[in-house]
Amino acid sequence: MFNNNNKTILVTGCAGFIGSNFVPYFLDFYLNYNLVNLDLLTYAGDLENLKECEANPRYKFIKGDICNRELVEFIFSEYDIKGVIHFAAESHVDNSIKNPGVFVQTNVNGTFTLIDVAYKYWMEKPFTYKKRYGNEALASSSLKDDTKVSFPRFHHISTDEVYGTLSLDPNDLFTEKTPYAPNSPYSASKASSDMIIRAYNETYGLNTVITNCSNNYGPKQHDEKLIPTIIRNALLGNPIPIYGDGKNIRDWLYVLDHCKGIDLVYHNGKNGDTYNIGGRNERTNLQIVDRIREILDKEVPLGTGNLFPANQKAEDKSSVPNIKSYKELITFVEDRAGHDRRYAIDASKLENELGWKADENFDTGIVKTIEWYLKKYGVKK
Repeated sequence: MFNNNNKTILVTGCAGFIGSNFVPYFLDFYLNYNLVNLDLLTYAGDLENLKECEANPRYKFIKGDICNRELVEFIFSEYDIKGVIHFAAESHVDNSIKNPGVFVQTNVNGTFTLIDVAYKYWMEKPFTYKKRYGNEALASSSLKDDTKVSFPRFHHISTDEVYGTLSLDPNDLFTEKTPYAPNSPYSASKASSDMIIRAYNETYGLNTVITNCSNNYGPKQHDEKLIPTIIRNALLGNPIPIYGDGKNIRDWLYVLDHCKGIDLVYHNGKNGDTYNIGGRNERTNLQIVDRIREILDKEVPLGTGNLFPANQKAEDKSSVPNIKSYKELITFVEDRAGHDRRYAIDASKLENELGWKADENFDTGIVKTIEWYLKKYGVKK
């Protein structure tokens, strides 16, 4: 238990990329909340990402599986959970192609476990919250009209990949009304979890919101993801792998802008609604690698002798090719199965209804991102 009278929220999967940016932001911004972080610490989870929060008396980490119903029930009871922000998910598309069962287990079954426990802990029966969480029975219509977090809320974090792929027409954008058409095991599992959230809102009257985001980038992202891979391989003098022709398009969203959007929707989003969060920064993979290369050529020129982390082995350094620009490291590799051609989000609903606006465009955000990784890899102090 926490030694205060704050409201306690359960956050899941927050040792990962987005969650580990959200937790310090949220704790700094709101002094009237406690956060309990449930994370199994699978391949993308790293407690180093949350080192800055370890000593915070309003933060508690619990290692565990969201599929473990007994544990989730214990956490709700022990900490009197009054809200959930659900980040936890298996999210690497390549891994979902190799082992889809893990994605179904975590993203579908885990989400079901969480929301079912929340429903039974907070509510007496459909559309009737327990007295200490709502103090009244509500008709379906009145609960639907409640836009604030006056009742415990379940906020589900999802992805734009549930919508499938877009044409190359720049006016063709994902909106909240775009039909779901997932094309990978990962996106199918996320679409399934979104439907579970919707069902608990429609059938039981649970106060829910869903946010679907575009591709995030920024500090603390797992090394296997595109942007960290480009930076790391460039600094090591290794080939920079680009799938297919490199012309797949993604809409890039700086992670802290995403966190601010989540905050807005959790506190002010309309019950039962979905909100898209996107950066309006469409780039091909080739444009991404070229911009990173351009910055690295300036910030860490080849031949300066400071390309590598302090713990890099000498024999590894000797294998660096004799090249003049990181651009020469770009290597095209076989495209992955089911590789969607284009994603792009229309965030007008979030902007117009809740006043959200991204603080970073891609050119400013990528500079901050590269600076963070240069420090992580020991190139800069």
